[in-house]
Amino acid sequence: MKIKFDRETKKKLRKLKVALVHDYLVEYGGAERVLECFAQIFPEAPIYTLVYDKKLVKKILPNRIIRSSFLQKVPFVSSTHRLFPVLMPMAAESFDLSYYDLVLSDSASYAKGVIVGPKATHICYCHTPTRYVWDDCHKYVREFSYPGLFRRLVPLGLNYVRMWDRMAAGRVDFYIANSHLVKERIKKYYQKNSVVINPPVYIDELLTPKQQKEKKEFNPDQSLGYYLMFGRLMSYKKFDLGIKAFNKLQLPLKVVGGGPEINRLKRLAGPTVEIVGPLPPRDPRVAEYLASAKALVFPQEEDFGIVALEAMISGKPVLAYRAGGALEAVKENLTGIFFDKQTVDSLIEAVQIFEEKFRRGVFDPEKIYDFAFNFRKEIFIEKIKNFITDKIK
Repeated sequence: MKIKFDRETKKKLRKLKVALVHDYLVEYGGAERVLECFAQIFPEAPIYTLVYDKKLVKKILPNRIIRSSFLQKVPFVSSTHRLFPVLMPMAAESFDLSYYDLVLSDSASYAKGVIVGPKATHICYCHTPTRYVWDDCHKYVREFSYPGLFRRLVPLGLNYVRMWDRMAAGRVDFYIANSHLVKERIKKYYQKNSVVINPPVYIDELLTPKQQKEKKEFNPDQSLGYYLMFGRLMSYKKFDLGIKAFNKLQLPLKVVGGGPEINRLKRLAGPTVEIVGPLPPRDPRVAEYLASAKALVFPQEEDFGIVALEAMISGKPVLAYRAGGALEAVKENLTGIFFDKQTVDSLIEAVQIFEEKFRRGVFDPEKIYDFAFNFRKEIFIEKIKNFITDKIK
């Protein structure tokens, strides 16, 4: 989609030299969708990233100029980059961005720390302050299964990264937060103000309730449908919690996604749980799984929760843990329900409550879709454009 600017915006941006900066392009998720929108707004801007996977870039950002750091030369770096947290600050600072008038970064870690020219404006779309240095670094070490001696040294390295992160955050001129939760974190950890612009939902890649009615294969008796969990299989996302609950409930659950937890989750899954595994970016089966589901199970605490909104675009209610970005993305008894504890018993109780409400017809697919429609990509792009034109000199 080509973005059209009004005359005043065109005049303001015509001679602007722009660079886009992204943490790393090694997997496809919400951050990469934000980058895609930025790339649409600035189709000529080069993209700087610490490391990237060539196959992924060819798939989602074809024919774009990609400039990587020295870490790109490390063998197998796209799958091992998390082993080098101490090198990431140096890699971010190695980019020469002195040519550009506007640097637009989207960051959950290092991209915000680039060094720009003295007259340049740096706007950062912040997905979160670097999670593993401001929350629990020990959890980070456990999650990625570092070898013994290295495991002991990583917390020391993360102390350095934490100090660098706080200092580097001061280089940003203007922050955009992806949720009110992240806005609070930016203020707490970086002492910076920010404006909230929620991340985009790509409606054109999903099947809306209306489209499902037009396709008989996606209009089954929803009372017979399966529950769905979707996303990257990381420990903090609590996929194991969902699997344990549905093992006990003996209700159908499908888990779609790949990641370091996949083998453990396969061993944990009972006869009613199917671990589908990962799907490629923009795979049409994503829309099909959502269209055929009864509801999405969302037991994690996320910075926002774009997966929940994708389910809602498909007209599906969400069973969400009452914390984090889900409080902004889910409206109780309209688009789903909440449960209060990240425990098997709490989730089981929520499923039972949901089943009763579902039988009574509490959740209207069209109303769920209408709520999520307000988060569509086009609105996101318009808000970003307005923010940029307001801030550049």
